[in-house]
Amino acid sequence: MPINVLMPALSPTMEKGNLAKWLKKEGDAIKSGDVIAEIETDKATMEVEAVDEGVLAKILVAEGTADVPVNELIALIAEEGEDPGSVQAATGGAAKTAPVEPKGTPDENAAPDGAHASYARVDTAPEGAKPGGTAHPAEAGSRVFSSPLARRIAKQGDIDIAGITGSGPRGRVIAKDVQAAIEGGTAKAGAAAPAKAAEAPAVKAPAPAPKPTQAGGAPAGLSLEQVKGFYEKGAYEEVPLDGMRKTIAKRLTEAMQVAPHFYLTVDCELDALMKLRETLNASAGKDKDGKPLFKLSVNDFVIKAMGVALTRVPAANAVWAEDRILRFKHAEVGVAVAIDGGLFTPVIRKADQKTLSAISGEMKDFAARARAKKLKPEEYQGGVTSVSNLGMFGIKHFTAVINPPQSTILAVGAGEKRVVVKDGAPAVVQAMTCTLSCDHRVLDGALGAELISAFKGLIENPMGMLV
Repeated sequence: MPINVLMPALSPTMEKGNLAKWLKKEGDAIKSGDVIAEIETDKATMEVEAVDEGVLAKILVAEGTADVPVNELIALIAEEGEDPGSVQAATGGAAKTAPVEPKGTPDENAAPDGAHASYARVDTAPEGAKPGGTAHPAEAGSRVFSSPLARRIAKQGDIDIAGITGSGPRGRVIAKDVQAAIEGGTAKAGAAAPAKAAEAPAVKAPAPAPKPTQAGGAPAGLSLEQVKGFYEKGAYEEVPLDGMRKTIAKRLTEAMQVAPHFYLTVDCELDALMKLRETLNASAGKDKDGKPLFKLSVNDFVIKAMGVALTRVPAANAVWAEDRILRFKHAEVGVAVAIDGGLFTPVIRKADQKTLSAISGEMKDFAARARAKKLKPEEYQGGVTSVSNLGMFGIKHFTAVINPPQSTILAVGAGEKRVVVKDGAPAVVQAMTCTLSCDHRVLDGALGAELISAFKGLIENPMGMLV
């Protein structure tokens, strides 16, 4: 019977994707690991690999097709011995499914070293999670659909993974399922797999945010035709929204509706930082072409200062997770990078531990690949806070919208000469204004003030970042 190829979910938030290009044509032999297609997500173009073998019998979704739902059938692969010209889509319980994976992108439950997901071949499509949040464990003797990290944890904990109920996509066993089994003392290796696992309690979905309304209760949004009605025909050009613009609009609207923002503003003196920056840049070694090995920017210091400040105020190094707060050991700082039509926010992992030169090099690489839309999802997802710097545009002060699931974002204005009072006399200093947007569910006013005060102290006494 043929193998169904489905539109893959290339990120945890992906619901639809554009099938940009087929790299194999009908009749081509397919081997495990072959790149078969390019899929455009809301922010990047990803190559997708096959993890099964056969012949590409039929392409059911043409290249260039937009908004293809995740898990929709896009192609059929004929198995060895099958006539590729006569295969039809398998349906119901007899369907075989060939999972695909993004090239170079770890599974959401991959090991920390970035190991790829691997999938066990199945002879029937897994039933997957039920609406109530439950899934069936694998039947005795069948192969288990599981993530690499789940298998590693199961092996270390002497757990029989076949006896564990999977809560992941299509019933896949993921790391948290194995961890729960270890903590509950169930499914020990060698024990017979239960005929049917006890159903997990239904997970209560978060209530949707209320729709904003005008006075009188009417919806605040205007329809396309209503908006057009305000303007003369021919006075404007209609620009269709691409996937990135749609995602930015959706996520930031939700952020303003769901996350209660409050704002804290400080002025930071830059004289000591600028002197240190000049000294460090002058001390940079040269490469074989005689160019400096690094050139630090003020933004590199800002990223480092936010990373160190978060670890010095650990209660603020956290994100909201519906019924709890997740607090992190290291600082993950996103940095907004403007591109044509939108922005990326690549994340500097463990920013508190990295040197200024390492942060500088990483940001240069991220910025170049962001503008080329070559970032991988794991490079711009997650993070605890972000930095948005508009100082290069001469902006003195602004507030930024938090990027969920992060709990803060720092808006950085331009450095400029200002007159201040020092020791009772006027003095000229170089300073910049920074505003921290805080999610009040995670940070109260005093905690937010402690965080931005720690940041200000590091900016004004930058040697503290180096020790």
